[in-house]
Amino acid sequence: MTTPPKSRLGPLPYLIFSSRWLQLPLYLGLIVAQAIYVVQFVRELWHLVDATLFGHVAPGTTESAETTIMLTVLGLIDVVMISNLLVMVIVGGYETFVSRLRLDGHPDQPEWLSHVNATVLKVKLAMAIIGISSIHLLATFIKAASLDPETIKWQVLLHLAFVVSALALAYIDRIMQPGDKPAH
Repeated sequence: MTTPPKSRLGPLPYLIFSSRWLQLPLYLGLIVAQAIYVVQFVRELWHLVDATLFGHVAPGTTESAETTIMLTVLGLIDVVMISNLLVMVIVGGYETFVSRLRLDGHPDQPEWLSHVNATVLKVKLAMAIIGISSIHLLATFIKAASLDPETIKWQVLLHLAFVVSALALAYIDRIMQPGDKPAH
């Protein structure tokens, strides 16, 4: 059995197809942004340890130690969730739009990467954004007594907009999947 000959692309289709590599600097930039988040995480973690173990509290702080710890931990969780979002965009976007990573059989290959496409990536990103927004909203509720009610209202509305958008994306993904319709 012979393999079919590879078809050669004309100059314009080759240029258009090759243009996907212009995204590489964008993904490399996101890796740099992730490194900055790692530095931010370590800095915040050090402030938490310093304030908790050594009692060094920032001057002018009126919050209780428990509230300060809780808000700092929420900030750390926020940094981790944003970093997770960056990983999804970097790995999933590169795999979907630029080139295959060829991780088949690698023990550390993320499970979700085997079935990633643009739609799945959008839904995963929307869910990550909701998680990040939830952390910010929780921090807002903890500090609610010192915030303007209008600010709280707009943060809640923005979070609800994220939730509705994610549900719409998930629904659209669901109805576009042929053969996955639930039985009546």
